[in-house]
Amino acid sequence: MTETTSELLPCVTVNPISQHKATVIWLHGLGADGHDFEPIVPELKLPSELGVKFIFPHAPVMPVTINGGYEMRAWYDIRDADLANREDRDGVRQSAALVEKLIRAEINSGIPSDKIVLAGFSQGGAIALHLATRIQHKLAGVVALSTYLTMPESLASEKSATNIDTPIFMAHGSQDPVVPMQRGQYSAEVLEENGFKVSWQDYPMAHAVCLEEIQALGQFFNQIL
Repeated sequence: MTETTSELLPCVTVNPISQHKATVIWLHGLGADGHDFEPIVPELKLPSELGVKFIFPHAPVMPVTINGGYEMRAWYDIRDADLANREDRDGVRQSAALVEKLIRAEINSGIPSDKIVLAGFSQGGAIALHLATRIQHKLAGVVALSTYLTMPESLASEKSATNIDTPIFMAHGSQDPVVPMQRGQYSAEVLEENGFKVSWQDYPMAHAVCLEEIQALGQFFNQIL
């Protein structure tokens, strides 16, 4: 595990034991940091021959309106408890651009874009969905956990066809009090209406991840990489 700093977002990196052949860029949720999902790597039980490097970026620190303006790591400001009116759209686009720089850096290092997976939990998942549906690089897959689609009304006009056939793994807790599962299901429906390939699974949990979900994720990574 190494910490990296440059003009790119600072990241926690977990390198593969064998030759580096694929990369997962995993975005944390509001108020967490890149270390949040680092312990999940061994739990995925990926075969070493896949050569997967994990990059866990730290979101920028910014004041978050819904938390009284308290500064924390966030991919965008959350202004309102109402999911339909909560995200700072400029912030979403700015963070998506920062994450796209990480993708380009991996491509420049020799990893084909179709060996790169974009993953995220909650706020990080919202950025993953926003970027993956608009980016011009063909990705291996997308993982969106306990999250929702920002700006669903603009997807039809802004989407790129590049990742129309890229598998999207969406999972949600049926007892989620932070992002109600209905919002996740609605997001999956909007993605499908726009031609994207979504697989949906839900689990009896709150705003979290569970072992069964991690096992399903491991299978997903195996299939697409």
